[in-house]
Amino acid sequence: MLLQNFYIDKIITTALEEDIHYVDVSTDYLLSDNHTSNAYYIAKDDGILCGIEIARRVFELVGGNFKMDILIEDGARVKKGDIIANISGSTRTLLKGERTALNILQHMSGIATATRKCVDLVEGTKAHITDTRKTLPGLRQLQKYAVTVGGGKNHRYNLSDGAMLKDNHIDAYGSITGAVNALRQKIGHMVKIEVEVRNLTELQEALDAKTEIIMLDNMSCEDMKKAVEITAGRALLEASGNVTEENIRQIAETGVDIISLGALTHSVKCFDISMKIQK
Repeated sequence: MLLQNFYIDKIITTALEEDIHYVDVSTDYLLSDNHTSNAYYIAKDDGILCGIEIARRVFELVGGNFKMDILIEDGARVKKGDIIANISGSTRTLLKGERTALNILQHMSGIATATRKCVDLVEGTKAHITDTRKTLPGLRQLQKYAVTVGGGKNHRYNLSDGAMLKDNHIDAYGSITGAVNALRQKIGHMVKIEVEVRNLTELQEALDAKTEIIMLDNMSCEDMKKAVEITAGRALLEASGNVTEENIRQIAETGVDIISLGALTHSVKCFDISMKIQK
């Protein structure tokens, strides 16, 4: 997944406007414009780095007049105590951009780290780890990029990417068969249909309607195994709901094709990174 520069700049600018507003009372009144410093990023935990180039861009937009020597790139494993990057230049630039750059870098690295852990837990199975649309407003592209850096794959980016009939769609329309047939009359030939099912009876109805992708919602591992046998490759099967690090391997071993986790983006723990200015 590629990140567009105009999108990144918009997020950073919004964050900087929120953080600085019109003046940094501490920095602007304390230090002269020609004051310079050397600093570095240090990892305070083990994990996967993500967002280092975006952190660089924060300092460029703050005011420039700095240099960042990146020692560890996105996707690489870092250990506690590793120096991620060395930074030198305008002290005003470094201090004004510090929090915004770290907020983004820590959040994205947290997502990449959590994703890689899940990917490692299902290694050797056919299951792919994907995200969901349970993202923070305005940050979806950054969060989905971080998932790919962690070795996962992206689910649909937004409601325009694919047709997905969840339980509320089906309950509102009346039936899986009716909803799928009605949708097929209007969507383009490039759009696939995914249906969420809650039991094996609904699974059979979705298969009879020739649905391309079927989400198994909160099913037991026993029922998921049966679903794999019944489906026999006629549709992709996605496991979703109540997926944890403790049960993800067992879910993957049922034979499902996809395991989606909203937790990768909506409740992930930030990866601990600090910026230290050298005295």
